[in-house]
Amino acid sequence: MNLIFGYIGYAFGYVLWLLYQVVSNYGVAIILFTLISKIVLLPFSIKQQKSMTKNASFTRKQQEIRQKYANDRQKMEQEISQLYQKEGISPTGGCLTMLAPFIIMFGVFYVVRNPLTNALHIDSGKVTQALEVLKQIPGVGVNFGNSMYGEIDIIKHFDQLKSFLPMFSESDVSSIEFFSKGFNFLGLDLLGTPSQSSFSSMLWLIPVLCLVSSWASQFIMQKLSGQAMQQQGCMKYSLYLLPLISVYFSYIVPAAVGFYWVMSTLFSLVQSIILNKFYSAGLITAKSEAARVVLREQQEKSVNKI
Repeated sequence: MNLIFGYIGYAFGYVLWLLYQVVSNYGVAIILFTLISKIVLLPFSIKQQKSMTKNASFTRKQQEIRQKYANDRQKMEQEISQLYQKEGISPTGGCLTMLAPFIIMFGVFYVVRNPLTNALHIDSGKVTQALEVLKQIPGVGVNFGNSMYGEIDIIKHFDQLKSFLPMFSESDVSSIEFFSKGFNFLGLDLLGTPSQSSFSSMLWLIPVLCLVSSWASQFIMQKLSGQAMQQQGCMKYSLYLLPLISVYFSYIVPAAVGFYWVMSTLFSLVQSIILNKFYSAGLITAKSEAARVVLREQQEKSVNKI
């Protein structure tokens, strides 16, 4: 799993580094990266919106079956199974789409955790050598012994450490120095980790914003879509579990990852509001009814001709 996400992070690193070179700020680069990812995933988001709308009608029909056969469980399950087939709905449908943002978040995590190899794409052999050298330096090695964020520490303290790191070329040094100056966003150190930072760092705002933005997004979408938010299968439970999981991760990983999740949630909310105007339950139901009317009229004309 680490290998897979490592490759994803390596690929995402090219995009983030390119954006960083344009804007010279990691926070702004993450915002742009999030916007690009939403555009790329737009077809899947449209499919998910249609599925949500379709599930609204399905949920009502399912409830009617449960009430009708409340005393006959076998018949109830049979009718519900037939309803799934008739409506073309899978109990696990939409789960991959719901998990896509998490897959991207883990990719971003690997970019942030390994900025030298995944963002700057410095040879991994040089990076490994640098970490081994720093482990041997009294007073410095304690920070690199068991830390999974050794590359981040090199970035954060590069001015003090570069004299110990002759394995990096002039080009590498130039890239690292340029990169190390752009992690302050609105007073927040995006390379810091909320769980390891003081209250005055204000990094606790990141997990708080993760929770608030996730639940606020769900509340707004429930108001907009009504019954459309009554999901089936894993989609139903993910609406409650994913925000809590994202808060936990945003607390224990570098702030840049949590910041990405906040931006992703906000962009998703705006996207959903727009898509709801084109794929709302009322609109799709009206189109479906209109199509059935046209089909019935065509059938009647065919019968009259005979």
